[in-house]
Amino acid sequence: MKSYYVMTLFPEMIENAASFSITGRAIRDEKISVKAFDIRDYTKDPHRHVDDAPYGGGAGMLMQVQPIHDCFLAILEHCGGIPRVLHLSPQGRCFDQRLAEELAKEEELVFLCGHYEGVDERALELLHTENISIGDYVLTGGELPALVMIDAISRLVSGVLNKEASHEIESFSNGLLEYPQYTRPEIYEGKKVPEILLSGDHKKVDCWRQRQSLLRTKERRPELYEAYIRSHPEEALEGAE
Repeated sequence: MKSYYVMTLFPEMIENAASFSITGRAIRDEKISVKAFDIRDYTKDPHRHVDDAPYGGGAGMLMQVQPIHDCFLAILEHCGGIPRVLHLSPQGRCFDQRLAEELAKEEELVFLCGHYEGVDERALELLHTENISIGDYVLTGGELPALVMIDAISRLVSGVLNKEASHEIESFSNGLLEYPQYTRPEIYEGKKVPEILLSGDHKKVDCWRQRQSLLRTKERRPELYEAYIRSHPEEALEGAE
């Protein structure tokens, strides 16, 4: 079972959100575990404060090193080794499908959710954190990015999805966006399902889907298309599509 530990000021937010949908089922099936640790539980401040003004002045408050470090030490008591620690930060490496696949191989992961104006740098050094970002924008805290990453990572864990091949044909798994899909009814408001999908010819359907993936990626994410074609030049679309 994969174990994911989240260091946060809002443990209920993590545990409640993780209890739904595929992630929740994976927890109930004991494929993964998600446990939130409240950083406030480890502060030595009698008023449970975990933040203070930054040295040198500046706006806002910083999360203090002591409660974060002690929270991490408590997590280590549950771990079989030294886990990778991911600090959710807009300054970090951009999270993508390849990184999700890499992290899905880890048995244990720790997510550090910052708040206020950030985290005392010494905490990041002591925990040997890797900075990870889910996009070029600023959020109130790291809880939503942690949940996004846990969702993306856990669905790649063996046995989490009903069909092992499900994640292999999703967008980004092969460098392309996923092809359009259809289900019943066959005709709705005059819009018909493409005839080839009704043909029963699986080889032709596969070819159609690959071409649609190429077309969609070229139109919507040209940089992904160009990267894919560099390694698959034989699949390049010719002329105007």
